[in-house]
Amino acid sequence: MKRLFFVLLLVSAGIFSTAQPFAKEVAAFKKQDSIAAPQKNAILLIGSSSFTLWKDVQSYFPSYPIVNRAFGGSTLADVIRYEAEVIFPYEPKQILIYCGENDFASSDTVSVALVADRFKKLFTDIRTRYPKVPIAYVSMKPSPSRKHLMPKYEAGNNWIKNFLKKKKKTAFIDVYHSMLQPDGSPMADIFLGDNLHMNKKGYAIWQKIIEPYLLK
Repeated sequence: MKRLFFVLLLVSAGIFSTAQPFAKEVAAFKKQDSIAAPQKNAILLIGSSSFTLWKDVQSYFPSYPIVNRAFGGSTLADVIRYEAEVIFPYEPKQILIYCGENDFASSDTVSVALVADRFKKLFTDIRTRYPKVPIAYVSMKPSPSRKHLMPKYEAGNNWIKNFLKKKKKTAFIDVYHSMLQPDGSPMADIFLGDNLHMNKKGYAIWQKIIEPYLLK
């Protein structure tokens, strides 16, 4: 009875790992890896839903082996929480990060300085584990449903761009400006009905911009 009571206390307190945000998504990656181990020396995608929903990303880059371990809705803090599961097991030849959008969207109190600190933490953790693996950051995109956050996205992108300029084996991939109309607003026809996630036209823009940065 005492053991049962203790287990119930742990569950109610949310201590079990399954109570953590995105635990199911990460568990699904582990199960997938146990069935078929991903190719080593591939390009690893990490971050949030703009990568997660790119289900056919391999077809956009057929000459580059890709492992996609992004999970939708995640913030930089979430990726840091699960870095041992979604980054460190894979021995990649290059890491692409798309994350940050949801950090700003999660709360009005999230500042550029906070996102900068989170990115710096993630970058440092990756560099400590993989000191020679090139890291590329795909800029936060402008979305019609988040036009109010665009100034923060631009400031965050600029900070990360300047940070990476000082680091070796890095790249900043600017998709932001190619997704704008002449008046500076986000293109409307490259998004799904939610005005947040991209359709094939949006990903076609990303393909042209990202491919020159990928390592053979």
